Amino acid sequence: MAGTLEIKRRIKSIKSTKKITRAMQMVSAVKMRKAQVATLASRSYSDLAWQIISNLSSKIDPKYHKLLQKPESKIDPKKIGIILITSNRGLIGGFNANLNNVLKKYVEAHELVAEFVSVGKKGREVLARTKQNIIADFPKHDKTVGIKEIEPISEMIVSEYLSGKYEKIVLVYTHFVSTINQKPVIKQILPFTNTNHQKDLPMTTSDEHDKSRPLHFEYTFEPTPDKVLEHLIPRILESQIYQAILESDASEHSARMIMMKNATDAATELVDDLTFAYNQLRQANITKELSEITAGRIALE
Repeated sequence: MAGTLEIKRRIKSIKSTKKITRAMQMVSAVKMRKAQVATLASRSYSDLAWQIISNLSSKIDPKYHKLLQKPESKIDPKKIGIILITSNRGLIGGFNANLNNVLKKYVEAHELVAEFVSVGKKGREVLARTKQNIIADFPKHDKTVGIKEIEPISEMIVSEYLSGKYEKIVLVYTHFVSTINQKPVIKQILPFTNTNHQKDLPMTTSDEHDKSRPLHFEYTFEPTPDKVLEHLIPRILESQIYQAILESDASEHSARMIMMKNATDAATELVDDLTFAYNQLRQANITKELSEITAGRIALE
């Protein structure tokens, strides 16, 4: 009966694992719904705000704001700053690996010299392991953050850009498309351009706003352009980083929920297979014992 005992132990162990994955699936489902609501609620604002600032950058005299002026680069023209947004934990399949692969191809294809601002433990670990230059590391909170918590990231990266240290600044994150579909995205946020579609980027968002025609409006500023832009531009930059983090959160929880669901389903199938094998082995043992009893009785007669 050693075989049946071993199978019973395996069934018990897998059932215990199934309880854990099922609980993690339910927790991830709750977090996923909250993250999706937050992401979709602010996406339209973020996209339209970015269209406005992209359109303004081609219409407004650069003298009105320093970020409309391209700073004189003091170093390698191919040096860029990258804000990398990843997860804090694993158990999400290829979520972080896919993002890192897209980033690696982008840097190598354009022969860039990159320095990184990491947001999320997994990204920081990969950057440290591959000996990349990390200039700053910011914590990624497990719950939805307020936009005020994005200010230090925005202020630091703007300061570095204006110093002429980088040719451009890009965001690297995972864009939420649906529960079962998340896409790695590389989005340039500095310098501003008059289109959301960056030809030199391997992947960009594919929202309805991105597909629509660019906005063409004339703008009137009150009281003056410089005063309005002084408040507007930093807020819009913060909104882009904030939206990227929301997109990453929704993608992460969706990926983990799907991963845990697949693990739970696989555990259920494995338990069913082992139960079938246990019953077969048990039946064979019983048949063997009956045969031995019958043979013994015949021998005694």
